[in-house]
Amino acid sequence: MWLAQSMDVTEILIYVLFFLVGTAVFYGLNVMIYWLPEKKGIERLKEGNDGKKPSARWILIALFGGAMAVVLPAYYGIGLKALTIFLFFSVLTVVAFVDIDTMEIPFVLNIIILVLGVISIWTVGGISIVERIIGMFCISLPLFLIVLVVPDGFGGGDIKLMFAAGFFLGWKATVIAFFIGLIAGGAYGVVCLARRKKGKKDHFAFGPFLSAGLVLAQFCGSGLMDRYIDMIKASFQP
Repeated sequence: MWLAQSMDVTEILIYVLFFLVGTAVFYGLNVMIYWLPEKKGIERLKEGNDGKKPSARWILIALFGGAMAVVLPAYYGIGLKALTIFLFFSVLTVVAFVDIDTMEIPFVLNIIILVLGVISIWTVGGISIVERIIGMFCISLPLFLIVLVVPDGFGGGDIKLMFAAGFFLGWKATVIAFFIGLIAGGAYGVVCLARRKKGKKDHFAFGPFLSAGLVLAQFCGSGLMDRYIDMIKASFQP
């Protein structure tokens, strides 16, 4: 009895530690979000925050990191798989907020995601190389073709993001991620149109919606696609 209680306390303390580490890491990502677009020095960080206390956005980002540092090990187990996905989510967070601030996704972030995709072959597993390669093109290629016809349809950073993330997630989760992002982004666009005032910009950052879709698809994307495929198969059976 005492041993079981001790292990429960130990486990709680481990997850508290994970939360604190995740919070610290994501709080630090705020520095990168601020620094990366303009290549500003860290010494200007306080200036960029107007010398005030951390903003609500900084705190929310940090809390999200703490939550993921607990959820991922609890969901996937403590190990390299959870760590790799945590790093993937970290980069997606930077992508989302840099895109919000600048309407651009730095190319280096997509390179990091692609590198994590290569690492995930061994640390995450469960996705074949063929599925990963298809994932690189199943969304990015159609988006690229759309841009050839409608130049302002999607940003180049969005296309590169889906290319890189497609190798990490594989085609099933990537397709689901895109549709989640498309639905969420479309809903936001409708709200913006409804509230649009004269002179307001028509464009908005799509990267945050894609990033949110990629995060959600990591947990359920492949399963949802498998169910959808099974439904299609069942509809053709006599």
